[in-house]
Amino acid sequence: MEHLDAAGAASALSWWLDAGVDVVVGEAPRDWLRPAAPAPAPAPLETKAFAPPGASAQQPLPDQLDLFRAWLQSSDALPHAAPAAPRVCPAGDPAAGLMIMIDMPSAEDCSAGTLLSGEVGRLFDRMLAAIGRDRSNVYFAALSCLRSTDGRLTGEPEKQCGLLARHHIGLAAPRALLLFGDGAAKALLGLPVTRARGRWHEVATHSGQVRTIATISPRQLLSHPAQKAHAWADLQMLMEGLNG
Repeated sequence: MEHLDAAGAASALSWWLDAGVDVVVGEAPRDWLRPAAPAPAPAPLETKAFAPPGASAQQPLPDQLDLFRAWLQSSDALPHAAPAAPRVCPAGDPAAGLMIMIDMPSAEDCSAGTLLSGEVGRLFDRMLAAIGRDRSNVYFAALSCLRSTDGRLTGEPEKQCGLLARHHIGLAAPRALLLFGDGAAKALLGLPVTRARGRWHEVATHSGQVRTIATISPRQLLSHPAQKAHAWADLQMLMEGLNG
């Protein structure tokens, strides 16, 4: 974390304190070299074609990341697409090795033009600083770059966005994937965060399995700060996996 300035270090320290970290080394011994038991991998899904609701034929998805990102910015086949609907597209560095996904942009994100903005974004930045990263060295995206009218991802749109996300993840090929919140966890793992967090999973993509952790979203942490300790435990597991 040598790249952090004083303000960044203070922000990271604030996150650690909120998460309940008050000692450098715990008293209980821990086997840091023992590999985590992998969760059963789901069956691979076909992600080379995409059929939006009501479409008569499948459309091939772009097979290069830059082309796929351009497709996300312009395609009218996406769930919730409408002529005037704002799109909040992926950001960060696809080569960073860590990809982060949420379900969809918030209303504030749509106004700001970036994911995880405002107070939620400030907490997100502190979480990144706590693991020695910032927005420039992670790759973050949403299952849907468009926001639904009710702010929820369910039914057929959830299925379609899950298929698109698997293709997106396969193109980015990160070393690890971090899912924030129930929407992302249910779409890609079939589980809510309460059942998915605390262990590694595998997300099947057309380019192979991607190791994945699900945790509590920054928005949820703002309204339930006592859950920061659980999120911190998940972030520690993520760091172990990335550094192992």
